[in-house]
Amino acid sequence: MKILVPVKRVVDYNVKVRVKSDGSGVDIANVKMSMNPFDEIAIEEAMRLKEKGLATEVIAVSCGPAACSETLRTAMAIGADRAFLVQTDDELQPLAVAKIIKALMDKEQVGLVILGKQAIDDDCNQTGQMLAALTDRPQATFASKLEVADGKVKVTREVDGGSETLHLTLPAIITTDLRLNEPRYVTLPNIMKAKKKQLDTVSPADLGVDTTPRIKTIKVVEPPARSAGVKVADVAALIDKLKNEAKVI
Repeated sequence: MKILVPVKRVVDYNVKVRVKSDGSGVDIANVKMSMNPFDEIAIEEAMRLKEKGLATEVIAVSCGPAACSETLRTAMAIGADRAFLVQTDDELQPLAVAKIIKALMDKEQVGLVILGKQAIDDDCNQTGQMLAALTDRPQATFASKLEVADGKVKVTREVDGGSETLHLTLPAIITTDLRLNEPRYVTLPNIMKAKKKQLDTVSPADLGVDTTPRIKTIKVVEPPARSAGVKVADVAALIDKLKNEAKVI
């Protein structure tokens, strides 16, 4: 079984993002970029399945500019066998990414796709679900535990009331939650080995995918500054504010 793991290059989670002066988006000039944390968990889980003998190959894929090759090298340093860079400078929205992944699934005859539940830059949480709809494959989102056996995958996922267990028939789509695993530390020898692994560069057009955006961003603004708190004299005043000003009771 082949496992496909999409990985995204995002602004590092330790960086405080700034909005461009013209409000067209987030300024990423001269800021640290890294792999989306949820995608790190996805590639780690794929490697654990391969190490158990449940997968024959782990393939990483990233969509975006040429700099995304750095993210793919990191994925291969973690253990991915090879990678695809779908190179484009266009704005890629979740539906376009899902179509690209579908094209690669068909090309590589993938048995399982594991991807992060969302990216920390746009927080869309849509690509996995769209991919499942496009491919008509069973899906399990927010996976906190994953077991593969006899052509099926058992997924434990967290829900508001606790947790639930899903049984899917392969091939399937799974999105990862933070509690699924702890990604391994990437060692220098593995970074050096990753430089020699196969990285194929293709374009969306090569895969027959139209990446034209369907949603237009009008303006990006920073959230308003948090206002200072107030003190109330007694419980009656607190209840009055909660009822008449905050409208929460």
